[in-house]
Amino acid sequence: MRTLKADDIIIPLADGIKRALTHVDCKALELLKQAEQNETSALCKWALGQIVQNDELAARENAYACQDCGQAMLFVSVGQQLRIKGELTAALNKAVQEGYSTARKSVADPLTRLNTQTNTPAVIHYDIIEGDSLSVRYMAKGAGSENMSKTYMLTPSKGTDGIVNCVVDCVKSAGSSPCPPIILGVGIGGTMDLCALLSKKALVFTDKPKRADETELEKRILKAVNETGIGAQGFGGSITALSAHVMTAPTHIGMLPVGVTIQCHSDRKFEIVF
Repeated sequence: MRTLKADDIIIPLADGIKRALTHVDCKALELLKQAEQNETSALCKWALGQIVQNDELAARENAYACQDCGQAMLFVSVGQQLRIKGELTAALNKAVQEGYSTARKSVADPLTRLNTQTNTPAVIHYDIIEGDSLSVRYMAKGAGSENMSKTYMLTPSKGTDGIVNCVVDCVKSAGSSPCPPIILGVGIGGTMDLCALLSKKALVFTDKPKRADETELEKRILKAVNETGIGAQGFGGSITALSAHVMTAPTHIGMLPVGVTIQCHSDRKFEIVF
């Protein structure tokens, strides 16, 4: 059994967060560049060009890609053969505090609205996996896009058409509020709470293998959303979403839960393995 000191993760994780906040995910940036080339609306093409220019400048200058650095979300996979010496949750939150040290303070009590002044606590989800490693996947979740996210409780008879319709409904309701073009995470199955979590995981575990029907559904969702005509920044155009990611889980025979998480184009995330 391998032993890892919890405090040893603080500096590497904090450094990774600092970099992620100034460097938009490379895959998202490439999709933005492709969208700029393929967009047919002159106004949307201009908006996409401005976004790309902003992201590239932020990376060069180590400046924040967006003033909303989001609430830190951590997806932590802990090997069952790994022994953690120390307080893991405390170390994770310390890393977030350090990583956000110069960022806008954006975490507050939901009732008193008193700011914690540390951008903590982070939203942390734990999974137990095989092996003796510790993996942390970080995602910055801004309020503008998160406010537009939704869950739907469908009956099974709605099928995949109903799932696509839910995502389109969510995107239409959002309009320009989440600063499109957007990235979509769609969680399907489980229960109300699980489908919402799956929609988040779909955005960070994009490297996980997909079934053929899941891949086909992603294509259908992306096509339907881009047919809404909302376009970049809501200016109208052919590209409202850059990508759609689906994650599924078994559900009750009487349910078809669907969670839709909208992520803005300023997609800031990374993974670190200890």
